[in-house]
Amino acid sequence: MSQSLAPECNEIKERYDTCFLKWYSEKYLRGIGTTDNNECAVLFKEYSTCLKGALKARGIDKLLDEAREDNKENDATLMGKKKSGYITARWDLVTRLYELAIFAWNYGVVTRAAKGFVVLSLVFFLIFLPVERLATREGNLSDGLMRVFWPADLPRSDLQGVVVGWKNSALDVFVVAVLEEVEPRNVEFALKVGTLLRNAPHPVSRIYELCGQSTINVLGLANVPDTADVDPSWIRATVVPGCQIPAVTCSRASSVQLILFERPQPERMQYMSLHPIALALDDKHDSFRQEVPDGSEDDDEKDERRKKDHKKRLVEKLRQHSISKRIPSEKEKALAKIVNQINWAWELETLLQKNVSRIGTRPKRSLSVSERVVESATTARDMMLVWMWNLFTAYVWPIIKRIFVMGLMGHRIAAELLLRILEWRAQPKYAALKDISATAQQVEIRLQQFCYWPMQYVTLRRRKNDWESVTTSHPDYIRFYNSLWLVANDVIIGIALGSYIIDNASWVAEEISQLLSQYTVDALQTSISWLMGWPAGLKLNNELGAFLGDLFLWVIDYWSSCIVALRPVLPHIILFIGFSSFAGASMPIALFSDLLSILTVHIYSFYLASARIYHWQLNILISLFHLFRGKKHNVLRNRIDSCDYDLDQLLVGTILFTLLFFLLPTVVVFYLNFAIARMIIISLKAVFDTMLSCLNHFPLFALMLRVKDPGRLPGGVRFELRDTRDFDYSLNDPSPPPTSISVVHLKSVPLKFTAMFHQYFQMGQRIRKHYLSPRVLLCLLTGKFVPPLNRKNLYSLQYSMLPARRAGVMEMWDAVNSLPEPKKRKPPVQVPILTNGKKFPSNHSGGRSRGYG
Repeated sequence: MSQSLAPECNEIKERYDTCFLKWYSEKYLRGIGTTDNNECAVLFKEYSTCLKGALKARGIDKLLDEAREDNKENDATLMGKKKSGYITARWDLVTRLYELAIFAWNYGVVTRAAKGFVVLSLVFFLIFLPVERLATREGNLSDGLMRVFWPADLPRSDLQGVVVGWKNSALDVFVVAVLEEVEPRNVEFALKVGTLLRNAPHPVSRIYELCGQSTINVLGLANVPDTADVDPSWIRATVVPGCQIPAVTCSRASSVQLILFERPQPERMQYMSLHPIALALDDKHDSFRQEVPDGSEDDDEKDERRKKDHKKRLVEKLRQHSISKRIPSEKEKALAKIVNQINWAWELETLLQKNVSRIGTRPKRSLSVSERVVESATTARDMMLVWMWNLFTAYVWPIIKRIFVMGLMGHRIAAELLLRILEWRAQPKYAALKDISATAQQVEIRLQQFCYWPMQYVTLRRRKNDWESVTTSHPDYIRFYNSLWLVANDVIIGIALGSYIIDNASWVAEEISQLLSQYTVDALQTSISWLMGWPAGLKLNNELGAFLGDLFLWVIDYWSSCIVALRPVLPHIILFIGFSSFAGASMPIALFSDLLSILTVHIYSFYLASARIYHWQLNILISLFHLFRGKKHNVLRNRIDSCDYDLDQLLVGTILFTLLFFLLPTVVVFYLNFAIARMIIISLKAVFDTMLSCLNHFPLFALMLRVKDPGRLPGGVRFELRDTRDFDYSLNDPSPPPTSISVVHLKSVPLKFTAMFHQYFQMGQRIRKHYLSPRVLLCLLTGKFVPPLNRKNLYSLQYSMLPARRAGVMEMWDAVNSLPEPKKRKPPVQVPILTNGKKFPSNHSGGRSRGYG
């Protein structure tokens, strides 16, 4: 027999099992038992009472665990007996299930389960099922949403017309034009055979390629009565001259979303773009210069490049480990194509309206006598002009072009030779001339621009061989004319500045001589003499102060004699600087920067000498301090190790430490004096470099366009939801618009001013990181040399307008010779006038008639 869940009920359960098996065998096996089993019922009632008490006392979980441990051996025995134990095992299972059923019924488990099922059913039928129905309904409704892109500046007229444009999908249409007073079937046929796209200045396939469609479709009708028979897939547009937006409906759409946009005018080089326009050449030159193994890359540039690489790797890691990434919808993917369609809307609508007369009513009246006289005179004049133009293009223009190209190539070869000289390095790790001198740097920039301008001009000339709506060359146009304008302003300012310098060369030379004597000689002598005493009450070492002071004063006296010898030549130098101003104001600024570096070279030498002495003395003091602590600096492993010193070593170290420590203030004051002078000179040179950056790279043309025509400097797009109550559909009917129409305004966001001056912010950040960083402060405190900002790093702002690799001489030759020749004009064809007003060409025999309008 099996054990009970409660051990105290095992005896009662065994008596009940024995009674039940006896009754079962007598009734069903022998057939002699009674139907009622009252004896077993009494035992079962007694067993149920015992089991309920045990369940109340210990709980079902504890009883099950105890029964599971007690019955492990019984289960193994039953499995080993196979058939003989099958009936007993089945009976044990039935008994356990029966006991669990008793427990569940007595403790209300069945009732609670039934109540939970009822509650969950009510929640499902009252909440989840209605929400699912509403979601399905809204989904079906959104599938019926129709997007209609409508030009806000489209001419408004109450005449009937045909709406044509692009059909991006069944419920996504783009309106290009409304052709008035024409039949829809005639428009469909004209679009199919290409009648409306005749006389296109360029291949029509270019339009389909950039707009992402294969054909222009009829989208609907405008201003037609409600009784008119319209295709269910077409839209109905009601346009009133006094209304701001049209009323658009469609039979197949449950709701309409009207997206208004202002069409960019391609002849004014306006366009929309999802991304801000790039005024620079995407830092190509910086990446090229960093790849050059010239060894001139300073620590700031290395740190900046290292941070960029680390940030790039981090972004790639984030992309690989992104948990959720929203998949863009089809409508979002089509946004770039729609922006291209917006850019083509103006030019395409102009072409359609120009050819709409080919499918409309043709004039039937013949020309009058006066009109024929005027036409004949105009034709004779035009023939004379065409003959003169063809003569010029056939004989004069090739000669002029050849002379100009040969002169241009001669200048290009000379520029290439000068650039090679300016970029020459004695060793790969040595600096080139353009990296040392500001004048050489400025000459190199002007030569680079001269080499790049013909290539830019060729690019812009090739733009005329394509549609005006193609916007790939617009950034090149802005960069080209911005550089030309800056050079023109530079030359104008330079001429004014040069004229003043030439007229007052003697006075300017005298003022410069006085400034040099006052600040580079007298001021230094005064400060050194002050430091040789007790400056600000600070008692210094007199002997060391006198030695250093006399040494620096002797060098200053020698430098003063050099300046006196230079004074007669200085007016000629000033005249040379004045004449160089005719090449631009940037040239005298660069020359003054180099002149400042040359005339203050003694201060630079004093700074190097004092900094070296101070640094050596400080390092010796640090080493002697380690000696007192029983330490020493391990040069091989760059660490501090323990060391045992002898008594004589400690004695000598103590004496040296005491002497150097008391001599340190004297060296420090001289070092600070020349360090401050050096920082002032570096600040002046930074001002000159900033002025050069403004003259060479200031976005003057872009600022003018930003103020005058922001549409030529796109910085992205923006969608604005408009309230339909703000618009009136009719002047006579002030009723609100239908609720099924929503109005969205698609606007072009102009480029921000911060994006225009991004390069200047980057240059300021580099200057701040170089001179106002903890590393520079530590160098000043420890006497290490503070190098000036690398000129290559500082001038990266000006190189951003130049390509990474300049075009070679042969590349320029091929590009200039690839320009198309001026087209020869054909003389006007004399067209005979027919009696019905139609015209045929002169070779009209057997030809088909062609109307005009």
